[in-house]
Amino acid sequence: MIQVLGSSWALLLGMLLLMVGNGMQGTLLGIRGGIEGFSTIEMSVVMSAYFVGFLGGSKLAPEMIRRVGHVRVFAALGSMISAVLVLYPAFAHPAAWTLERVIIGFCFSGVYVTAESWLNNAATNENRGKALSLYMIMQMLGIVTAQAILVTGEPSGFILFVIPSVLVSIAFAPILLSISPTPSFHATKPMTLLQIWRISPLGCVGMFLLGGVFSAQFGMAAVYGTERGLSVGQISGFVSAIYIGALVLQYPIGWMSDRIDRRVLITSAAAIGALASIFALFFAETFTFLLAAGFVLGGMSNPLYALLIAYVNDYLEHEDMAAASGMLIFVNGIGAIAGPLLTGWIMGAMGPQGFWLYISILMGGLTGYALWRMTRRPAVPAHDTGSYAPVSMAASPVAVELAQDLFIEAAQDEENSSDAA
Repeated sequence: MIQVLGSSWALLLGMLLLMVGNGMQGTLLGIRGGIEGFSTIEMSVVMSAYFVGFLGGSKLAPEMIRRVGHVRVFAALGSMISAVLVLYPAFAHPAAWTLERVIIGFCFSGVYVTAESWLNNAATNENRGKALSLYMIMQMLGIVTAQAILVTGEPSGFILFVIPSVLVSIAFAPILLSISPTPSFHATKPMTLLQIWRISPLGCVGMFLLGGVFSAQFGMAAVYGTERGLSVGQISGFVSAIYIGALVLQYPIGWMSDRIDRRVLITSAAAIGALASIFALFFAETFTFLLAAGFVLGGMSNPLYALLIAYVNDYLEHEDMAAASGMLIFVNGIGAIAGPLLTGWIMGAMGPQGFWLYISILMGGLTGYALWRMTRRPAVPAHDTGSYAPVSMAASPVAVELAQDLFIEAAQDEENSSDAA
């Protein structure tokens, strides 16, 4: 771990600051939108726009990097992020925010692709797993830290928009001034949707539904809190609980996934997430219960992303894993775009508790579908499954391919050990 920090501290510090900036703007817009009088439907469109840009960036950023290089792409997109962050309060209109969210989603996606390429290049076979774990921890800590900063200012003012802009600008300094060599870059052509569906229907359905759950957490949690009349501190605490749960429970779930039928774990995690959402639907009037529901939901839904990727890998040859991950990310992205729109529609129809109803439907749907799939296909024996690699839903395709490399290396090591025996 110390070796990873020594070689990649600049990149990890930069990503921590970037995630603080991204975490602040997501929650802050949900609060400021309520102050400006935006409707729930308008805010759902604004929040959905981020994922439109993010999905587009994950597709176009590799070509941009090949044409002009990592450094130029990194600096250009970072400048755009800083500019958009301070434009939000200057043009407080749903149409302007929607356009700006598309831009900022595109830019953050491109920045993640570039930074994760550097991380992959700096990591070795011996420390790649630790590098990926540290990277995911920095992402979660950044989002949680962002919520703590939000309570220090007034969301109706300008300063809380300036802070993330400054943090994002500062984030690029340690990365661009470090001596890390610019990595080579290649992009893997993804499988078709039909191909990945034939390999794992559960993987496709699960990734789509999780996209909707994640975008609701990341985009609509603050809107829900505003509609509920929560204070800024309470909204920050609620959003933090979601990501603290994701950070705390990622590794225990990962440990279990290498030892039992992954479909049992997928079903259990989805069912617990659905029950937590139903619990919040009826008992979230008490803030302590709301924090508990957020913690459990985040702790179940976020690890499911890596768990589903690992499950699909169990049915793939090593050379097909990177291509499969590309399509799974695309399916997840489509679900993420639809998530805030559907959440906003349900909240508009039944009030803020529609947030929990929406998530409970998606997590319950995943539970039911996983149970049904268990009757259609025999389980892969636990000793024949590959290793679980932690990866966040906020990561770009590069981080997912890094996780796939870990999966392949672990599988090859097991094969070599078996041959030697």
